[in-house]
Parts: sequence; C-alpha cells; structure tokens
Amino acid sequence: MTATQLNSETRQAALREMSEGAELDVLVIGGGITGAGIALDAATRGLRTGIVEAQDWAGGTSRWSSKLVHGGLRYLQQFDFKLVTEALHERERLLYTLAPHLVKPVPFLYPILHRFWERPYVTAGVGLYDTLAHVGSKVASMPFHRQLSQRGVQEAFPSIKPGVMVGAVKYWDGRVDDARLVLTLIRTAVGYGALAATRTRVTELLKNDDGAVVGARVTDLEAGTQHEIRARKVIAATGVWTEETQDMAHTDGGLKVLASKGIHIVVPRDRIRGEVGLILQTEKSVLFVIPWEHYWIIGTTDTPYEQDISAPVATAADIDYVLEHANVVLDEPLTRDDVMGTYAGLRPLLQPGVKEGTETASTKISREHTVAEATPGLISIAGGKLTTYRIMAQDAVDFALGKERAKSLPSVTDRTLLHGANGYVPMTRQADRIGARHGWSDDMVNHLLNRYGSAITEIEDLVAEQEDLARPLAAAPAYLRAEVVQAARHEGVLHVSDVFETRTRMSYDQPDHGLAAVEEVADLLAAELGWDDARKEQEIQAYRAVCAAEDAAAQTTDDASAAAARSAAPSLNTL
Repeated sequence: MTATQLNSETRQAALREMSEGAELDVLVIGGGITGAGIALDAATRGLRTGIVEAQDWAGGTSRWSSKLVHGGLRYLQQFDFKLVTEALHERERLLYTLAPHLVKPVPFLYPILHRFWERPYVTAGVGLYDTLAHVGSKVASMPFHRQLSQRGVQEAFPSIKPGVMVGAVKYWDGRVDDARLVLTLIRTAVGYGALAATRTRVTELLKNDDGAVVGARVTDLEAGTQHEIRARKVIAATGVWTEETQDMAHTDGGLKVLASKGIHIVVPRDRIRGEVGLILQTEKSVLFVIPWEHYWIIGTTDTPYEQDISAPVATAADIDYVLEHANVVLDEPLTRDDVMGTYAGLRPLLQPGVKEGTETASTKISREHTVAEATPGLISIAGGKLTTYRIMAQDAVDFALGKERAKSLPSVTDRTLLHGANGYVPMTRQADRIGARHGWSDDMVNHLLNRYGSAITEIEDLVAEQEDLARPLAAAPAYLRAEVVQAARHEGVLHVSDVFETRTRMSYDQPDHGLAAVEEVADLLAAELGWDDARKEQEIQAYRAVCAAEDAAAQTTDDASAAAARSAAPSLNTL
C-alpha cells in the first residue's frame, strides 16, 4: 500500500494522470459510498482505476444518512432472510475487521406496546435477527437481545414517557460517521493505486465509432479546465443523478431512480436522558433516536422529492413532523428551540424493471440494488444502502470484468482493512499515554481514535510540527485545530465548507452551523492552502451564505419554497 494523502496537489496529479496517462481499466463516476467502494474494489484487484466526483467526497446522499450500519429489521417482516443475512454479515465485517475505528455497536430499544401477544412476536423477530448475524459468521460478537420490563425501560432510558410502552426488547446494531467512512474508503483506494479527484464534473461521455462508451470529458470545477479520460469501462454510481448520467450517453437504456427525501434533527445530549437508542414506527417511516458523543440524532422522514436534487433541505414541516413523533415517547417534549442542527438527504429509490435495451445480470439484481449496462461500455448501479456498499461494489466490478475474468480475479475487499484499522486496537491500549503526551482528555483521545484509528499518528505528527495545533478550536472544543490542518493535508479539503460538512460534523453538531468557529478554521486553512485575505474572506462568506439559506429554508412549509430559499446561496463552484 502506498501513500494515502489527499490534497490539492495529489488531486491535480490524479487528473493529469487520468487524462494524460495510459487508458484506465475502470472510471468510476460518483464519490459517494457506492462509488468509493467500487474504486477500492477495482484498485485492490490490480485494475487501473480512476474516480471523479462533482462535489466533495460523500457530497450527495452519503453524508446525510441515519448513520447506521444495520441489517434492516423491517425486511424480516417481508421474509427476505437472504437480504438481512447479507447485511448483517457486512455489519459484522465492518465492526470487527474492516473498520472497527469507524463503526461502533449501539443498543436500541424496540418498544412493546401491548401486553401478552406482542412480546413473543417481537422477541421471535429480534431473536431471528441475532441468529442470522451469527450463523456462518466468524467474527460475530454483538450481544444477543435482552428483555426489558417497563421498569427496565425506565432505567435504560429515563426520558421515556410513563405508560407509553409496557416493556421493550433491547438489541444491538452499529453506527457510523457516514462521511468519514466514504473518505476512508477513498484514501484506502488511493493507497492501492486509485486516482481520485473531487470537484470534477463529467460533462460528456465519450464513444468510439461503434457507439460504445470509452471514457468521459470532465471539467475541473476549481480551475475551469477540461480533460478527456479514456477507460475500458465506465461505472456510474451517481445515486439520484443516475438517469442524468445515463442521458449523457444518449441511450434509452439503464436504470430508473426516484428521489425520496429524509431529514434528521440534532439535539444536545443532555436534553434527553438515556444511554440507548430507540426505534419507533410511524405512519410514514421508521424513526430512530440515536445517541452520539454529545448529541442525539433523530430521524428520518420519507417523502417524494421533485426539486433541485443538488441541495435538499429540511422544511419547518419536516422538523415539526420529527419532533411530533419523538415527543410521543418523551416525558419532556422537545421544541424547535432544542434543535441545534438539521440535515437532509435524498434516497435513490430504484424503480422496478430497467429501461428498454438494457442488459442486466440476473444474479446481480436484488431487492436492494441492481447493476445494469445502460449502453455498451457504461455500467450503472443504483439502489442499495450504506451497510451493503461492499457487496454492491463487488457486484459492479464483477459485472464490468465479465464472468470469466471476475472468477479469475475475485474481490478481496472482505479482508482489506480500511485506512486506520490496522493497529487500531493496540493503539486504544495506549490512549492514556497519548492523552498525557498532549494534554488531551480521555474524551478527546477517544474522539480522535474513533475518527482516525491508528492514523491518529497523523494528528500527532502535526502537533509535533506546530504545538498550538494540539489545542481545541476555541468555539468548537469537540475538535482540535490539528484536525483542520490534517483535513487539508491528508483528506482533500479545498473549501471551508468541506471541513464543516464532511471532515467534521460541525455544520449540524455545533450550534448555528458552527459559524462561531468559521474564522479560526479559515485562518488555519489559509495558512495551509496558501489563500490570501481576499480568498479567505470569500470562503467565509460563501459558508455563511449557505447557512443563512438553510436557515431560511427551515422556516418554510413545503419543498418548493425551501428549494427557492436554499437557491439564494451562491454556488460553491463559482469560487
């Protein structure tokens, strides 16, 4: 494995190599969880691989999920045991092998609302869920479910409204910082030779004389330059942009995808008393109440979306819906004043069937995702969920290679550790020494280990160079100054918003979008990236404008009004 650094210099070098070097075996369009997984799968098979993303890594749907790695209890009600088993085994791999620093066990309560008949029914379902996780798994060690009485529920979750449930089943799933998982996949792929570039928009798909797709023309949105990238196969992993990508090939074939909006709210940890999460059924969706370090994430919604797909936002109606349903079970109701942040994302809902003239691999179609050749040379993948990204990636690369070559060059990602995983457990045993060395609290060391794993050494190296980087950000003490510099030097940050929205969670886990820290963050980035005062101010104002637009959108009551309010912020790509 070679260097995993991502920064403005490596981005430019990757673009040059993709456009001027030898033809790629695979060009991946889309830098979300699926595209990142495909890039890693292809690179670890020894394929010459490139990946481009029009926004930042995880800039579309992948950073706005419920942040869960889970099997999907609801699929058991549909008797889809194969799908649940597959997802649960992927959960176990991430938890205990591939990314133990990023994916953590989290307990949930499944409410029992009716005496006598409901507990046996729920227990059977959750028991089967646990069993499927362990059957055939070499690493499964998630605790088995437990029965809780009404008193037990009150002890585990003191904020529960008395009488709202007669008991619960306590079970375990996984949680993950979704954006950091994507970023870590990209860094790992780069370490195995993948060429990666953000802010690089595909504007045209190139075809040969036979009409087959043989690459893409892309625009570097930072420099305004165009490049032609040649590739034997192009894989589109563009989520809600799937049909837009396929249309560039001037084909009637491909996959059909609809967008569904899901929003989440964030409230301070001390506002709800409890050490476990909740899973609640609503008339429209499943509502999760998920504990994080210093806050709770509550969501989600599930509503059709027909506005600008590049910047979905939460409306007042969305926020009130989540508050209303959470308050059904909370003894002290939440109000809008308790909401410290919100975020919204779009699920790419795969529609039944495929467009006319599309070739599919029947073994690669599941309830969750489909891989199809929209037109010769262009492969689309859509559907699925974060938990099963690795299976999706494997299926896409298998399809691109064809059955015979895929058989002789199989995927190895089921045993390829992600960046920061190797040595993570031994590093946790040194937590006290790391904290003492730099004056960091136990909470801060755990925070760093759970974001970087064994790559916490990158943070320590920066502190060794510049001692003041060991200090927390003055207005956002959950994060160190070194993390901002590390994000620019190792994680490909190009803009202030990249730090707030992807490298950290400050855009929603700090009050007022973390704006109190924007000056300090901009100063650190300016020193690292060589910005002058004018550029630094431009970056600050651009992030302020986005925050103001999102706040305005959150006062509206429908998606059309919210989209209009959000559009007031200038495009980042005009910088």
